[in-house]
Amino acid sequence: MILCVGEILADLIGKSENGNLAYDRRAGGAPFNVACGVRRFGAESAFVGSVGDDLIGRFLCDFAASHVDRAHVRVDGRRNTTLAFVELDAEGDRSFCFYRKNTADACLPPVPKRLLARADIVHIGSLMLSEKRGLQYAENLAKTAHGAEKLVSFDVNYREDIFPDRGAAAALYKRMLEAADIVKLSEEEYGVFGRDYVAEALFEKLVCVTLGAKGCTWRYRGESRTLPTLPVKPVDTTGAGDAFYAGALSKLGSLRRSDWTRERLDEVFAFANACGALATQARGAIDALPSLQEVEAALRG
Repeated sequence: MILCVGEILADLIGKSENGNLAYDRRAGGAPFNVACGVRRFGAESAFVGSVGDDLIGRFLCDFAASHVDRAHVRVDGRRNTTLAFVELDAEGDRSFCFYRKNTADACLPPVPKRLLARADIVHIGSLMLSEKRGLQYAENLAKTAHGAEKLVSFDVNYREDIFPDRGAAAALYKRMLEAADIVKLSEEEYGVFGRDYVAEALFEKLVCVTLGAKGCTWRYRGESRTLPTLPVKPVDTTGAGDAFYAGALSKLGSLRRSDWTRERLDEVFAFANACGALATQARGAIDALPSLQEVEAALRG
């Protein structure tokens, strides 16, 4: 089972209608997207997060109950649910603006022992790192997961409007990158940390770097491979990286470290590439997730 912990929020995706900008409400939040994708791609998933006691929070609770195998979402009566406004350009690339001053995403409930016991991988979201209590929560969870002999996953998912000081943000992220066993970065994020840091400080980690239309690169113990992705024309890239990572974790959850051979990792990340590419063919992060059958058919050509 893949246990995902972190933000669950509403993506408000802008679109122009008759000269006006309207927003579609969609469930989102990177680790929640991953949890939904893991289930969609044939593996067992669980999610732990927090929402406010409001209209959006109730929508998200209902959505989580029907889209992950085991949802543990706390309703926080003192904080509102986090919102992310998303706007798309002509190529389907997105930009974000977050509404999250004293919102629920960084005040998370303890992970139930029963969920931790079932987990093969504990995947930790990054939005919480912008708050001191969230950073402490993430570090303590990684330590607890390792104590229970679970693999820890971390996705950088850097957002400039959450961390306006890139250097300070990188220092926080490094604490989690070095605590994790499996990490994901975008090509831009890879540039922030640098080739030498990834090669040296993350040598023992399984690192995957998403390259957009160029596919991905995986790195593990000095070996590196770049794999192409499916040729598609994107409609909306929101959540494509989460779909990619959900595909990767859905396959890695059934493997031991000793199974991380070149051949097996090539299979894992070819599958992940297809998940990410197909997820750009419709609007929204979760609504656009392809089925397992669609991914397998695309890989067969």
